[in-house]
Amino acid sequence: MQVKRFNNYSGWLGINKQSGISSAKIVYKIKKMINIKKVGHAGTLDPLATGVLPIALGEATKTIKYAMHSYKSYEFDISWGIATETEDLEGKVISSSSIRPTKIEITNALPKFIGKIRQKPPLYSAIKIDGIRSYKLARKSIKIDIPERDVFIKSFKLLKEIDENKARFVVECSKGVYIRSLARDLALYLNTFGHISYLKRLSVGSFLYKDAILLADLANLVDKATISEVI
Repeated sequence: MQVKRFNNYSGWLGINKQSGISSAKIVYKIKKMINIKKVGHAGTLDPLATGVLPIALGEATKTIKYAMHSYKSYEFDISWGIATETEDLEGKVISSSSIRPTKIEITNALPKFIGKIRQKPPLYSAIKIDGIRSYKLARKSIKIDIPERDVFIKSFKLLKEIDENKARFVVECSKGVYIRSLARDLALYLNTFGHISYLKRLSVGSFLYKDAILLADLANLVDKATISEVI
């Protein structure tokens, strides 16, 4: 019987995740690309989201739980007046409103969402209900109620109003914060609806988006046997 040999790399990579691929798929691709047995990530990004995805290789996977507790920062757009079932661009529209918040109203509302707050995760999330992922139940139209939980928002700023229907924000937060829920709740506080139409993770602890590498670039390093340069 032939025994498959694996590489013994150990360390961390910051991957620049592109839109349209799941975090789990990236882990799978890296595992095959590098021919390594243990690969994991420090915090799921939704398929439509972009940004830095910290990847642990080999023995470094034992430290994932510590990296998960680091502060994270995100840049994102809220599109006003429309609520979707997934709270992002993927879901069907479930509610709408003609109300559009002003810049002053938005700015005045942000302090209400800084510090320790209560947040209800999206129905379409990886939260487990009786051992089953919430999104799997939601896809089957099974009615579920996800309890609120305490999360911490370190900072929350309005970067710019793109137009009357959309605004861009940046937030720094603790583990467990759902940006889709934050967008939903801010919109509701402003007497309208809202959903995420763009999301980029800028940092996870010391892992920065500006330093992250594309999956294709990682493949080139593997081909050149120079992957150790980025681990």
